[in-house]
Amino acid sequence: MPANPELLAIVIATFLLAGTAKGVVGFGLPTIALALLTLADSLYGAMAMLLLPSLVTNVWQAVAGGSPARLVRRLWRFLLAGVVGVWVGLWLAQGVETLALVRLLGLLLVIYGLSGLLGWRPVLSTRRDRLAGPVAGALNGVLTGMTGSFVVPGVMYLQALGLARDQLVQAMGILFTVSTLALLAALAGRGLLSPELGLMSAIGVPAALVGMVLGRRIRSMLPEARFRQVFQAAIMALGLSVMASGGA
Repeated sequence: MPANPELLAIVIATFLLAGTAKGVVGFGLPTIALALLTLADSLYGAMAMLLLPSLVTNVWQAVAGGSPARLVRRLWRFLLAGVVGVWVGLWLAQGVETLALVRLLGLLLVIYGLSGLLGWRPVLSTRRDRLAGPVAGALNGVLTGMTGSFVVPGVMYLQALGLARDQLVQAMGILFTVSTLALLAALAGRGLLSPELGLMSAIGVPAALVGMVLGRRIRSMLPEARFRQVFQAAIMALGLSVMASGGA
Protein backbone atom coordinates (compact mmCIF):
# COMPACT_ATOMS: atom_id res chain seq x y z
CA MET A 1 0.00 0.00 0.00
CA PRO A 2 1.17 3.56 -0.65
CA ALA A 3 2.86 5.27 2.27
CA ASN A 4 0.90 8.49 1.81
CA PRO A 5 -2.75 7.96 2.88
CA GLU A 6 -3.67 11.56 2.00
CA LEU A 7 -2.57 11.10 -1.61
CA LEU A 8 -4.37 7.74 -1.70
CA ALA A 9 -7.64 9.39 -0.63
CA ILE A 10 -7.17 12.15 -3.20
CA VAL A 11 -6.57 9.60 -5.98
CA ILE A 12 -9.66 7.51 -5.13
CA ALA A 13 -11.98 10.50 -4.76
CA THR A 14 -10.61 12.12 -7.91
CA PHE A 15 -11.17 9.11 -10.15
CA LEU A 16 -14.61 8.37 -8.72
CA LEU A 17 -15.70 11.91 -9.61
CA ALA A 18 -13.90 11.97 -12.96
CA GLY A 19 -15.22 8.54 -13.93
CA THR A 20 -18.80 9.61 -13.22
CA ALA A 21 -18.45 12.68 -15.42
CA LYS A 22 -16.94 10.56 -18.21
CA GLY A 23 -19.74 8.03 -17.94
CA VAL A 24 -22.35 10.75 -18.49
CA VAL A 25 -20.85 12.78 -21.35
CA GLY A 26 -17.94 10.65 -22.59
CA PHE A 27 -15.09 12.97 -21.64
CA GLY A 28 -13.66 14.96 -18.75
CA LEU A 29 -11.67 12.33 -16.85
CA PRO A 30 -8.18 13.68 -17.70
CA THR A 31 -9.16 17.30 -17.14
CA ILE A 32 -10.84 16.69 -13.79
CA ALA A 33 -8.09 14.33 -12.69
CA LEU A 34 -5.30 16.72 -13.64
CA ALA A 35 -7.00 19.69 -11.98
CA LEU A 36 -7.23 17.79 -8.68
CA LEU A 37 -4.07 15.68 -8.79
CA THR A 38 -1.82 18.65 -9.55
CA LEU A 39 -2.81 19.96 -6.11
CA ALA A 40 -0.79 17.07 -4.68
CA ASP A 41 1.84 16.44 -7.35
CA SER A 42 3.52 17.94 -10.42
CA LEU A 43 1.83 18.13 -13.84
CA TYR A 44 3.86 15.21 -15.17
CA GLY A 45 3.21 13.21 -11.99
CA ALA A 46 -0.52 13.85 -12.41
CA MET A 47 -0.31 12.84 -16.09
CA ALA A 48 1.36 9.58 -15.07
CA MET A 49 -1.26 8.82 -12.41
CA LEU A 50 -4.18 9.29 -14.83
CA LEU A 51 -2.77 6.92 -17.47
CA LEU A 52 -4.22 3.57 -16.32
CA PRO A 53 -7.69 4.84 -15.25
CA SER A 54 -7.88 6.80 -18.48
CA LEU A 55 -6.76 3.87 -20.62
CA VAL A 56 -9.12 1.33 -19.02
CA THR A 57 -12.18 3.59 -19.14
CA ASN A 58 -11.35 4.72 -22.68
CA VAL A 59 -11.09 1.15 -23.97
CA TRP A 60 -14.44 0.35 -22.33
CA GLN A 61 -15.97 3.44 -23.90
CA ALA A 62 -14.50 2.58 -27.31
CA VAL A 63 -15.94 -0.95 -27.41
CA ALA A 64 -19.19 -0.47 -25.47
CA GLY A 65 -21.13 0.82 -28.49
CA GLY A 66 -20.42 -2.26 -30.59
CA SER A 67 -17.55 -3.00 -32.99
CA PRO A 68 -15.31 0.08 -33.29
CA ALA A 69 -13.80 -1.08 -36.59
CA ARG A 70 -16.16 0.98 -38.75
CA LEU A 71 -15.35 4.17 -36.87
CA VAL A 72 -11.62 3.43 -36.98
CA ARG A 73 -11.78 3.02 -40.78
CA ARG A 74 -13.51 6.39 -41.03
CA LEU A 75 -11.20 8.19 -38.59
CA TRP A 76 -7.80 6.58 -39.19
CA ARG A 77 -6.15 9.72 -40.68
CA PHE A 78 -7.38 11.80 -37.76
CA LEU A 79 -6.16 9.23 -35.23
CA LEU A 80 -2.75 8.70 -36.85
CA ALA A 81 -2.09 12.44 -36.94
CA GLY A 82 -3.06 12.61 -33.26
CA VAL A 83 -0.49 9.97 -32.27
CA VAL A 84 2.33 11.84 -34.02
CA GLY A 85 1.13 15.11 -32.51
CA VAL A 86 1.40 13.80 -28.92
CA TRP A 87 5.14 13.21 -29.32
CA VAL A 88 5.62 16.65 -30.85
CA GLY A 89 3.57 18.30 -28.10
CA LEU A 90 5.47 16.63 -25.26
CA TRP A 91 8.75 17.68 -26.85
CA LEU A 92 7.55 21.29 -27.21
CA ALA A 93 6.29 21.36 -23.62
CA GLN A 94 9.79 20.81 -22.24
CA GLY A 95 10.80 24.37 -23.05
CA VAL A 96 7.50 26.27 -23.27
CA GLU A 97 5.39 27.98 -20.62
CA THR A 98 2.03 26.27 -21.06
CA LEU A 99 -0.14 28.27 -18.61
CA ALA A 100 -1.29 30.83 -21.19
CA LEU A 101 -1.94 28.06 -23.71
CA VAL A 102 -4.00 26.07 -21.22
CA ARG A 103 -6.12 29.09 -20.38
CA LEU A 104 -6.66 29.79 -24.07
CA LEU A 105 -7.90 26.19 -24.46
CA GLY A 106 -10.29 26.83 -21.58
CA LEU A 107 -11.63 29.95 -23.30
CA LEU A 108 -12.16 28.05 -26.56
CA LEU A 109 -14.09 25.36 -24.68
CA VAL A 110 -16.32 27.98 -23.04
CA ILE A 111 -17.08 29.66 -26.38
CA TYR A 112 -17.75 26.35 -28.10
CA GLY A 113 -19.96 25.04 -25.30
CA LEU A 114 -21.97 28.26 -25.16
CA SER A 115 -22.42 28.38 -28.93
CA GLY A 116 -23.80 24.83 -28.84
CA LEU A 117 -26.27 25.74 -26.10
CA LEU A 118 -27.41 28.63 -28.30
CA GLY A 119 -28.08 26.25 -31.18
CA TRP A 120 -24.94 26.48 -33.35
CA ARG A 121 -23.48 23.18 -34.48
CA PRO A 122 -20.54 22.85 -36.90
CA VAL A 123 -21.02 20.53 -39.86
CA LEU A 124 -18.25 19.08 -42.04
CA SER A 125 -18.82 17.89 -45.59
CA THR A 126 -17.06 14.73 -46.78
CA ARG A 127 -14.74 16.77 -49.00
CA ARG A 128 -13.67 19.11 -46.18
CA ASP A 129 -13.33 16.20 -43.78
CA ARG A 130 -10.40 14.79 -45.77
CA LEU A 131 -8.35 17.87 -44.87
CA ALA A 132 -9.93 18.74 -41.52
CA GLY A 133 -9.43 15.26 -40.04
CA PRO A 134 -5.60 15.15 -40.16
CA VAL A 135 -5.32 18.82 -39.16
CA ALA A 136 -7.65 18.38 -36.18
CA GLY A 137 -5.87 15.16 -35.18
CA ALA A 138 -2.43 16.76 -35.30
CA LEU A 139 -3.55 19.78 -33.26
CA ASN A 140 -5.30 17.53 -30.75
CA GLY A 141 -2.15 15.45 -30.34
CA VAL A 142 0.14 18.44 -29.90
CA LEU A 143 -2.15 19.95 -27.26
CA THR A 144 -2.45 16.57 -25.51
CA GLY A 145 1.32 16.34 -25.24
CA MET A 146 1.64 19.93 -24.01
CA THR A 147 -1.27 20.08 -21.55
CA GLY A 148 -2.63 16.56 -20.90
CA SER A 149 -6.04 17.54 -22.31
CA PHE A 150 -7.50 15.17 -24.93
CA VAL A 151 -10.49 17.35 -25.85
CA VAL A 152 -9.47 20.30 -28.08
CA PRO A 153 -10.10 20.29 -30.98
CA GLY A 154 -10.75 16.55 -31.36
CA VAL A 155 -14.17 16.46 -29.71
CA MET A 156 -15.27 19.49 -31.74
CA TYR A 157 -14.20 17.72 -34.93
CA LEU A 158 -16.04 14.52 -34.01
CA GLN A 159 -19.20 16.43 -33.19
CA ALA A 160 -18.99 18.22 -36.56
CA LEU A 161 -19.26 14.82 -38.27
CA GLY A 162 -22.89 14.62 -37.12
CA LEU A 163 -22.52 11.36 -35.21
CA ALA A 164 -25.44 10.12 -33.11
CA ARG A 165 -25.07 10.16 -29.33
CA ASP A 166 -23.72 6.65 -28.82
CA GLN A 167 -21.47 6.86 -31.90
CA LEU A 168 -20.07 10.18 -30.69
CA VAL A 169 -19.28 8.76 -27.26
CA GLN A 170 -17.69 5.67 -28.83
CA ALA A 171 -15.62 7.76 -31.26
CA MET A 172 -14.36 9.85 -28.33
CA GLY A 173 -13.40 6.63 -26.56
CA ILE A 174 -11.34 5.57 -29.58
CA LEU A 175 -9.64 8.98 -29.79
CA PHE A 176 -8.87 9.02 -26.07
CA THR A 177 -7.57 5.43 -26.11
CA VAL A 178 -5.13 6.21 -28.92
CA SER A 179 -4.11 9.49 -27.25
CA THR A 180 -3.56 7.80 -23.87
CA LEU A 181 -1.37 5.07 -25.39
CA ALA A 182 0.66 7.68 -27.25
CA LEU A 183 1.04 9.78 -24.09
CA LEU A 184 2.08 6.72 -22.08
CA ALA A 185 4.74 5.81 -24.63
CA ALA A 186 5.99 9.40 -24.83
CA LEU A 187 6.21 9.82 -21.03
CA ALA A 188 7.97 6.47 -20.68
CA GLY A 189 10.37 7.40 -23.46
CA ARG A 190 11.34 10.56 -21.56
CA GLY A 191 11.76 8.76 -18.22
CA LEU A 192 8.80 10.52 -16.59
CA LEU A 193 7.18 7.36 -15.16
CA SER A 194 8.02 5.59 -11.90
CA PRO A 195 6.79 2.48 -10.01
CA GLU A 196 5.23 4.68 -7.31
CA LEU A 197 3.21 6.68 -9.84
CA GLY A 198 2.27 3.44 -11.60
CA LEU A 199 0.90 2.04 -8.34
CA MET A 200 -1.18 5.16 -7.71
CA SER A 201 -2.47 4.96 -11.27
CA ALA A 202 -3.51 1.33 -10.77
CA ILE A 203 -5.31 2.21 -7.53
CA GLY A 204 -7.37 4.78 -9.42
CA VAL A 205 -8.76 2.22 -11.89
CA PRO A 206 -11.53 0.67 -9.69
CA ALA A 207 -12.75 4.10 -8.59
CA ALA A 208 -12.90 5.29 -12.19
CA LEU A 209 -14.84 2.17 -13.25
CA VAL A 210 -17.39 2.60 -10.46
CA GLY A 211 -17.83 6.21 -11.55
CA MET A 212 -18.27 5.12 -15.18
CA VAL A 213 -21.08 2.74 -14.20
CA LEU A 214 -22.87 5.50 -12.31
CA GLY A 215 -22.40 7.97 -15.14
CA ARG A 216 -23.61 5.57 -17.84
CA ARG A 217 -26.79 4.94 -15.87
CA ILE A 218 -27.41 8.67 -15.70
CA ARG A 219 -26.77 9.02 -19.47
CA SER A 220 -29.22 6.21 -20.29
CA MET A 221 -31.98 8.21 -18.63
CA LEU A 222 -31.37 11.30 -20.78
CA PRO A 223 -33.28 11.86 -24.05
CA GLU A 224 -31.09 12.64 -27.09
CA ALA A 225 -31.91 16.37 -27.09
CA ARG A 226 -31.26 16.70 -23.37
CA PHE A 227 -28.00 14.77 -23.71
CA ARG A 228 -26.76 17.28 -26.28
CA GLN A 229 -27.63 20.12 -23.91
CA VAL A 230 -25.79 18.40 -21.07
CA PHE A 231 -22.88 17.68 -23.42
CA GLN A 232 -22.49 21.34 -24.42
CA ALA A 233 -22.93 22.53 -20.83
CA ALA A 234 -20.23 20.08 -19.74
CA ILE A 235 -17.85 21.44 -22.38
CA MET A 236 -18.47 24.98 -21.13
CA ALA A 237 -18.00 23.94 -17.50
CA LEU A 238 -14.81 22.13 -18.45
CA GLY A 239 -13.49 25.30 -20.07
CA LEU A 240 -14.32 27.40 -17.01
CA SER A 241 -12.56 24.88 -14.79
CA VAL A 242 -9.46 24.91 -16.99
CA MET A 243 -9.36 28.71 -17.05
CA ALA A 244 -9.78 28.95 -13.26
CA SER A 245 -7.23 26.32 -12.32
CA GLY A 246 -4.71 26.82 -15.09
CA GLY A 247 -4.60 23.02 -15.37
CA ALA A 248 -5.64 20.87 -18.29
